Amino acid sequence: MDELEDFKSNINLSEYAAAQGYAMDRKASSKNSVVIRSPDGDKIVIARGTDQHWIYFSVRDDNDNGTIIDFVQKRKHVKLGGARQELRPWIGGVRAVTRPNPDLFAQEIAPITKDRALVLLELARMKPLLTHAYLDEERGLAASLLRSPRCIDRVLVDHRSNAVFPHRDQDGPCGYEIKNRRFTGFSPGGDKGLWFSAARKSDTTLVIAESAIDALSYAALFPDENTRYASTSGAMNPNQPAWIASAIQRMGEGATIIIATDNDEGGRELAERIEALAGETGRADLAIVRHLPETAGTDWNDCLKAKRLAPATAPAPAT
Repeated sequence: MDELEDFKSNINLSEYAAAQGYAMDRKASSKNSVVIRSPDGDKIVIARGTDQHWIYFSVRDDNDNGTIIDFVQKRKHVKLGGARQELRPWIGGVRAVTRPNPDLFAQEIAPITKDRALVLLELARMKPLLTHAYLDEERGLAASLLRSPRCIDRVLVDHRSNAVFPHRDQDGPCGYEIKNRRFTGFSPGGDKGLWFSAARKSDTTLVIAESAIDALSYAALFPDENTRYASTSGAMNPNQPAWIASAIQRMGEGATIIIATDNDEGGRELAERIEALAGETGRADLAIVRHLPETAGTDWNDCLKAKRLAPATAPAPAT
């Protein structure tokens, strides 16, 4: 194998970075990406391409990305020859290298496409959403809900002030919904998985809705500390049934599954599919509940907005 190819494929970039003082952010990392930080605040997303090359992207600088060779050249301020000298000990050179603490880097990560790597980079650039005028004023989702433990890191804000709802599949983050006034979109190059709220081991109920906004609306209408939430972002794609079944299977014994889809034909079809998936798990202990918005053609966010706009009930006259 060519030496440069050997560097790119066979040197664990997260391990090399750890030897340079970077440390892995385990909370932000997944099985197909590693987020690392340096003491001076540099933040890097590391992935592995389908060609087996370890690659990285800087969160702070769009021009700072590439393979381990680019990483060395950028940080050591050397040309290609200097990068070769730096990396040879990592593939069996004469000079020994000091191996970092294994807790500071990932032993292995699953290969991904460049598109997914860019999705992970954009997500790493976003911040937790603590308040949002569109979600509050037009959707009725209060800041107190967005700041709750269920939503931290599950609802984000991008550099354009859009509300972002990350999707996950079996390998981790895979795409994200984008919402704002008069705008709905999905991440370029991303794939639809499922949006999830944060989960707790003590949860006894799973609510499945058609959108993250509907799921959060249900949470606002029927608050319960032992309920987790998920959404499909509309009709299911071929991969989502397996992930829904997995989410149902992860619930504890005697759990309740609430199917909170829209009160329309599409919502009814989706509810029937989810109910069938729950049945296919073989979990006789589960309670399956279809909770339908009362008015035809509405969803749970319509219900939340209607409740918010309803006039307060006048007190009964004194007798």
